[in-house]
Amino acid sequence: MLTEPARILIIEPAPSLSHAYVTALKRDGHALSVVDGGAAARKALAASGGTDLLLVNLQLPDGPGIDLLRDLTQAGLAARAIALTAQGSVQVAVDAMRAGAADVLLLPVGTDRLRGAVSTVLAQPVPTREAGGKTSKAKGAKAAAAEPAVTEYSFYGFIGASPPMKAAYRLIEAAAPSKATVFITGESGTGKEVCAEAIHRRSPRAQGPFIAINCAAIPKDLMESEIFGHVKGAFTGASTDHAGAALQADGGTLFLDEIGEMDLSLQAKLLRFLQTGMVKKVGSEKLEPVDVRIVCATNRDPYAEVQAGRFREDLFYRLQVISIELPALRERGDDILLIARHFLEKYGREERKSFKGFDKEAEGILQTYAWPGNVRQLLNVVRNVVVLNDGDEIKPFMLPPPLNKPTMIVPPILHDPRWAAVAGPLASQIGQAFPALAAPPSGPFGGLGIPGVPIPGIGPATPAAPPPASGTADGWQNDERRIRPLWQVEEETIDEAIRLCHGNITRAAALLEINPCTIYRRRQKKRTG
Repeated sequence: MLTEPARILIIEPAPSLSHAYVTALKRDGHALSVVDGGAAARKALAASGGTDLLLVNLQLPDGPGIDLLRDLTQAGLAARAIALTAQGSVQVAVDAMRAGAADVLLLPVGTDRLRGAVSTVLAQPVPTREAGGKTSKAKGAKAAAAEPAVTEYSFYGFIGASPPMKAAYRLIEAAAPSKATVFITGESGTGKEVCAEAIHRRSPRAQGPFIAINCAAIPKDLMESEIFGHVKGAFTGASTDHAGAALQADGGTLFLDEIGEMDLSLQAKLLRFLQTGMVKKVGSEKLEPVDVRIVCATNRDPYAEVQAGRFREDLFYRLQVISIELPALRERGDDILLIARHFLEKYGREERKSFKGFDKEAEGILQTYAWPGNVRQLLNVVRNVVVLNDGDEIKPFMLPPPLNKPTMIVPPILHDPRWAAVAGPLASQIGQAFPALAAPPSGPFGGLGIPGVPIPGIGPATPAAPPPASGTADGWQNDERRIRPLWQVEEETIDEAIRLCHGNITRAAALLEINPCTIYRRRQKKRTG
């Protein structure tokens, strides 16, 4: 962290942009210099002896900005660097990072985004350089601090730039400065702990401790002691005093993961702690004040847990001041490939393999697979491929089951229009990834891969018998008997979607393309009506 004004050299050929950068950064008290090309930058840095931060446009009139960035950082003339580019591709970002950039900003860049990136990069330790220009980073916590916190395709440990993730990033940015409790929801493997750490690292408490407790991994009898601590002799085996997680997190953030697993009796004590800010250790009568921010998470539906009586309603509404729902990986589009490529490179370095990427067919499989285990499952798949195979490209046969068996990935009822009523956009995405399956197949079941499988609310899979001739009384009556009320069809479709999603109402709503609140209201009305 710099304690005096930072020296920033701006290399920008467009006068209007360089003026905008100077106007934005001058407010933060930095010492600013501006040049319009690579030659002028080299001359200015040779005269000044270097700069604290280089802000460089990669599209320069007198040579590639990437080469300039690499030369200046390797020569030690730029302690840190931020690259600016109008080419929003992953490869450009990767090349800029390898050339020495700590962050890459996509043009046009807003004033607040620019100032935030400059502030973040200046707060990072300056990497030391060994002979040959190689960067040497400290291990452990220092190495983590040296990693760029925010880039065009990453955000405090998250990788991805899809609209659902950008919405989550905005919520994290807005929630971080506050002391308000945050309730994170999402399926297992979506990165709830990463989200909690991002909130902590972006908050004024970033220098304080971040303590995480997994409520599902600790026995019920020990949970109170783990959170609130105990005194010596409080119970059998308590041979010394123990400061619980709440006291350890004093001045920082306490993350309660899988809070839905917490026993009801302990939920009452947690509610008391949230209301008073006082901790009482097991076996003690003394109350100790604690300044801690609570962030909690669950992979269950919190509303359903409250309605089922497994989670205290008063505690839930006390915790859910700010709610952040993390999207499932299958809803994140191209983020799947961003994550896969990032970790292919990472694991390839660790295992000393030469993989460069995935071939088109393998990419199609990755993007089409439903990923029930989300990001955690994707990382395991990439690790499996790297460890067990060699080559330049990942081929489909290298993928572990079930990804190497497309018939297990594609729903057998893909071609039937009734599948689209339940699956929503997922069916069209699968059809695009597997064009060979897009043509309607022939057969006695109208395209269904499983004979006789009914789709809820739409009728049997086999063709119905032709109705009596129209115009007769019997024909009209039979026609009318087959018509059911629309609300009944909707209710059956929703119930079946929830069943197929194993009780996950959020996922069912996404596939049905409706708001989850609509399902909750219908279920509530059904119970009370």
